[in-house]
Amino acid sequence: MVFLNPIEWKKCNTAQKQALLMRPSMTTSKMIQKKVFNILEQVKLYGDQALYDLNYKFDNLKIKKLRINHQQITDSKKHIQKNLKKAMKIAYKNINKFHKAQVINPINIETQSGIICEQIIRPIESVGLYIPAGSVPLFSTVLMLSIPANIAGCCNIIICSPPPISNQILYAAYLCGIKNIFQVGGAQAIAALAFGSTTIPKVDKIFGPGNIYVTEAKRQVSQRLDGSSIDMLAGPSELLIIADDYAIPSFVASDLLSQAEHGLNSQVILLTTSLQLAKQVSKSINDQLRQLKNNTSILNVLNNSRIIITCDLQQCAYISNLYAPEHLSIQINQPRKLVTLINNAGSIFLGHWSPESVGDYASGTNHVLPTYGNTKTFSSLGLADFQKRMTVQELTPNGLLNIAKTIEILATAENLSAHKHSVTLRIKSLKGR
Repeated sequence: MVFLNPIEWKKCNTAQKQALLMRPSMTTSKMIQKKVFNILEQVKLYGDQALYDLNYKFDNLKIKKLRINHQQITDSKKHIQKNLKKAMKIAYKNINKFHKAQVINPINIETQSGIICEQIIRPIESVGLYIPAGSVPLFSTVLMLSIPANIAGCCNIIICSPPPISNQILYAAYLCGIKNIFQVGGAQAIAALAFGSTTIPKVDKIFGPGNIYVTEAKRQVSQRLDGSSIDMLAGPSELLIIADDYAIPSFVASDLLSQAEHGLNSQVILLTTSLQLAKQVSKSINDQLRQLKNNTSILNVLNNSRIIITCDLQQCAYISNLYAPEHLSIQINQPRKLVTLINNAGSIFLGHWSPESVGDYASGTNHVLPTYGNTKTFSSLGLADFQKRMTVQELTPNGLLNIAKTIEILATAENLSAHKHSVTLRIKSLKGR
């Protein structure tokens, strides 16, 4: 049995309130940092051979080739059940539609007479997509990463995933037209993508979630001059639910349990104005737990989770913004009204009929989201993460004449005479014609 005793926010002092919103500890030990550093160096020095050795060491598999051949990718469709194929195609369609809507229109404006300023978009040329495959193969992550990479126009898209790579992952890659797939996982996969090897090319940016070793490897390579850029450092999954008397207790409980299923330091929190609802949700959690397969790992997560009673919905929004959750579910009478008070959240789910699981798979939004309070400054993964913005400016002779004095005054004030001279020289040339 799980006893999530409701706690009244107004009765807590400042220290107790801070403690309620603390995430489970995610400190990376010096030992893990050193292990990851050694793996990175091993791959950098010995390339493919290191990858073969590390595959055997960590996954207990001796593989003949790192690269999955095209025929194996194509043949994966033969091993996928029809209902799963159909579901994956629906997910693909929705994710593709939502991310296509994120295309940014180019900007071309005349800021003043004779001065044209533009913003143009270019794709990141080569990207590496890491697909975890611990207890289960996360083929949904293939869709979430590959689709925006394709829409952005990335020329070289590479997938790395621990061996043996499942047919579900291969089929998702097949749907997305990804041909470069390598069976290598963990920190060594991140090293291969960051530094390159004989078989695996170096990429400009690495995407995707992973365990503590993968996350630490991403952190380290992003800080090295010889490494690669990364999308974000995503920690354990988290869900915060705001609910009132109109919420359906079994729905709230099921959402809390579904996110707790991720395990490994995940956290779920319920904020509610109703003590009665809190008690009903706690009871429903216990009832539903008996029907679930992963109840042992879920129990561990629930030990780090909270039910908090608030004075009103405005206080719920305030606490939610303090916590800055990865996922936020608003199950109240008029959920859209509360969204205006929400500033910090990765992905928001409105109403009784919007379970968080839909966003994980097929609504169309991306499930790669900032965690650990980083939604205060970071956004959910989207098309822009696979692109770069460049600005362009072009001046006519009259345009330069019109702004020359302004530049000369500003450059003089900053004591940058060469800046001023580059303008003055051209003005003399124009006036001397």
